[in-house]
Amino acid sequence: MKALKIGWAGLGNMGTAMASNLLKAGYEVIVYNRTRDKEAALTAAGASSAASLPDLVDSCDVIFTMLSDDHAVKAVYNKEELLSEARAGKLFIDMSTVSPDTSKYLSSLCQKHEANFLDAPVSGSVKPAQDGTLIILAGGSIENYEKAKPLFDVLGKLSLHLGEAGAGSSAKLAINYLLGINILGLAETVLFAGKNGISKENMLTIINEGAVGNGLTKLKTPSILNNEFPAAFALKYIVKDLNLAKDAGLASPMSETLLSSFNQAVNQGLGDEDLMAVIKSLK
Repeated sequence: MKALKIGWAGLGNMGTAMASNLLKAGYEVIVYNRTRDKEAALTAAGASSAASLPDLVDSCDVIFTMLSDDHAVKAVYNKEELLSEARAGKLFIDMSTVSPDTSKYLSSLCQKHEANFLDAPVSGSVKPAQDGTLIILAGGSIENYEKAKPLFDVLGKLSLHLGEAGAGSSAKLAINYLLGINILGLAETVLFAGKNGISKENMLTIINEGAVGNGLTKLKTPSILNNEFPAAFALKYIVKDLNLAKDAGLASPMSETLLSSFNQAVNQGLGDEDLMAVIKSLK
C-alpha cells in the first residue's frame, strides 16, 4: 500500500475510471460525489466514502477534482468549502476542463489556505481513462508536479509540466480546438463524398488507409457506419470548450464556423450524444 492517501471528488465516467486505476495501483482512495450512488462501483472495489468534502480533505494528502465546468468547480472550492479543512502541504489537483482564468483563481484560493495546486486536465476520453493511457497537461509549480507525477504515471501514458497555473487549461483548450476541427472535417468529408456517390464505407477506407487518417478517424469510423453515437465525449462539452477558447482569445475564421456548427447540433437536441453526431446535424 502506498503512503499517500488520495481523495477524489467528481465521479463521472472519466473520474470513476481514473480513481479506479489509482485503487488498482495500490493507493488508498477516498471518494466523494454529490450524487452518492455514483460512489458505489468504487467503494465495492475498495475505496472509502467521505461523509463530506471537508472530511475528504481532512483525510487525504492529495485531492483530485474532476467536474463538469467552471461553475461546478468554483462551487466545490467555494460554496461547498472544499478548502475549509485545507492544511499546509496538501495538494489539490483539478483535472476538469475549465478556463485558464479559473485555474489561476483556484490556485490563488489554495495559496490563501497555504495549500498547493495543479491544474491538470487530460487529453483523451473514457477508453483511455479506463486504460490509463491519457495525456495529462499540468500547470503549477515544478515541485508540485514532481509530487504528483507518480500518480499521473498511473493515470496516463504521458504527463507534461507546461508552466504555471493555467498552462494546463490553455493546452487543453488548444487540443480540443484541434479535436473539433478533426471531427467536423471528417463529417463534412464523408457527407460530401456521399453526395457524389461514394459510400461511407469506401470513403472511410480511403481516409483511414491514407496519410490523412489518424487514431481519431479510425475511432469514429464504427459510429459513422452504424449511425450510432454513444457519448465518449458529449457534443455539448465541445461547445463549452470552444466557448472557453473563444473567451481565452481564440478568434480565427475557422473557430467561428466550428462553434456555429456544433452549436447548431446542440440546438437540434444532439448535445448528449458523442461529438461525432455533428454529422447528423450537417446532413
